[in-house]
Amino acid sequence: MKKLALPLALGLIVIVVDQASKQWALDALSGGRTISVFGDFLSFELAFNSGAAFSFGSSATWVFTLISAVVSVALPFFMGRFGLTGRIILGIVWGGAVGNLIDRLVREPGFPGGYVVDFINYNGWFIGNVADIALVVGLLALFLVEVFADDDATGGVEAKPAAVAGAEDGATEDTDTELDPVEVDEE
Repeated sequence: MKKLALPLALGLIVIVVDQASKQWALDALSGGRTISVFGDFLSFELAFNSGAAFSFGSSATWVFTLISAVVSVALPFFMGRFGLTGRIILGIVWGGAVGNLIDRLVREPGFPGGYVVDFINYNGWFIGNVADIALVVGLLALFLVEVFADDDATGGVEAKPAAVAGAEDGATEDTDTELDPVEVDEE
């Protein structure tokens, strides 16, 4: 459990920031108010999402609630199988999943189909929230570490030559083997 303390703490920070920012959005952006951050490229605008990313599956909110609940409960049990970097990334992903699950459980129209509060408008392409950022950045980071890391950051074991792997395990090479004589031409 000790090795999960940091990842779960980071996940809890994501949850608190996500829920606080959503409450801010509900208070500051109600009534159709929009706050421009970087012109039209990035603004704050309140939206309620009944589906998944890009409002996909808006008629199956209960399915996303069920999937989020399973991931939120199961992920901490699997984090321990990863190296520190992987655990940290998964802690952030867990925080994002729980942040959106809270909305689905307690927001209107009610359990299990509550709407997720979204408020970060990315140039009209989509509107998201802090939990979405944690999920997307975390999953992207996990992918990049899995593909490009040369250590066991995510729990994978780097392939090693058999002699090196054996020596690290305390085994020694068998040096008593006979070698075939090599004929040398002495001219």
